[in-house]
Amino acid sequence: MKVTQERLPESQLGLNIEIAPDASRSAYEKMVQNLSRSSNIPGFRKGKVPRQVLLQRIGNERIKAAALEELIQKSLQDAIKQEKIEALGQPNLRSDFDELLGQYNPGDAITFSIAVDVPPTVELAEYGSLSVKAEEIVYKPEKVDEFIEQQREQKADLVPVEDRPAQMGDVAFVDFKGTLTGEEEGKEIEGGSATNFQVEMVEGKLIPGMVEGMVGMKPEETKEVAVTFPEDYPQEDLAGKSASFSITLNELKTKELPELDDDFAQEVSDDEFETMAAYRESVEKQFKEQAENQTKSNINGAIADALLEQNKIDLPESLVQEEVTNVLTKTLMQMQQMGLDVRQLFNSDNVPMLRDNAKPEATTNLNKSLIIKEIAKRENLEPDQAAIDAKIAEIRPELTGQEVDEDRLLQMVTEDLMSENTYAWLTEKANVELVPEGSLSETETETEDSDEEVETAEVEVVSEGE
Repeated sequence: MKVTQERLPESQLGLNIEIAPDASRSAYEKMVQNLSRSSNIPGFRKGKVPRQVLLQRIGNERIKAAALEELIQKSLQDAIKQEKIEALGQPNLRSDFDELLGQYNPGDAITFSIAVDVPPTVELAEYGSLSVKAEEIVYKPEKVDEFIEQQREQKADLVPVEDRPAQMGDVAFVDFKGTLTGEEEGKEIEGGSATNFQVEMVEGKLIPGMVEGMVGMKPEETKEVAVTFPEDYPQEDLAGKSASFSITLNELKTKELPELDDDFAQEVSDDEFETMAAYRESVEKQFKEQAENQTKSNINGAIADALLEQNKIDLPESLVQEEVTNVLTKTLMQMQQMGLDVRQLFNSDNVPMLRDNAKPEATTNLNKSLIIKEIAKRENLEPDQAAIDAKIAEIRPELTGQEVDEDRLLQMVTEDLMSENTYAWLTEKANVELVPEGSLSETETETEDSDEEVETAEVEVVSEGE
């Protein structure tokens, strides 16, 4: 079998396969024999059907088509093996089958072409001295106080209030019913009523002005509160409209916060910490590590973006579609963990659209992964077995009770460690400028605004010209 190769776009390899005359004849004769043994033709026992009768009953063209199909399948697998090609996915026939069938004469040579996806070639630009900017996330002690205060709020007791009217910070239990005012005077608001609804009286709750209007009310009192729905209200038919809510205050309570003492520390930490000092120290450590890890993640992200900008890889479609599946699977698992019904989104009607939407993310993921793997290979940054074993031992307790694919686990840990090693190496070699948190995103926003202004100006100029 003679095979010639040619490089094709999208990391494909084209193979032109020439089948020798004897193989061409052999495939046809073998198909005739198989059909003779398996065909049920009245008046003849299986395996005893005369050749001429078989050809008349089944038809020579159908036999040739079946023989050619098997010949192509076997030949392309033999060609891939002969040429030692690392094929990805299933090869595709580039030649027209009907034309091949018309050319196929058992005993004559025949040539056909296939295309097969192969691992992409990664040709890297200079990567040892990148210059990047990344936002530095600074540890803020006040975040610790905010977190502990949130924990304190969650553990608060609700105590009835009887000797004063409602004020901001209270928890109110109310009945309310809303109607539109103005041009649609008296029209009830769909979904704008509730019974014994619990609401914390803080700014931002309910419709703007609604909670503020409850200040000063006493239990069993009813009050009409005028409000205006925000222009960006999610329910478009209500956005910007004025309304009136009839509110009855059923019950009023206030939060009684626990003391920040050792008992509180033991309760919120499930007895992990005996003292408030130890609990606070642990929270401080978590927030410091969080800031450091986020800064590190920002640096890695900036390096990845720089690498993506400098290196373009011709990706095979089979790899892209495999990564699309991975992206959607991850999304599905996250939605399930959030308690969402994935069946409404992941159905036969939506899946093609979801796959198209996931393709850009999948392409970016693949490019990053292939670039990092190539750098790791060139710089000998693959993790050693000791590091792999240690990492697996570290995460093993988290997998208790789960069915674990050990090969997949090994692959994931190895790739994660390799990625960590490579980003650490790149960071050490790179010129990294740390900038204040939010400054880069502000720059991006300003650039987008400038682009919009330019587009608007161009439209105005065209209009004047007309």
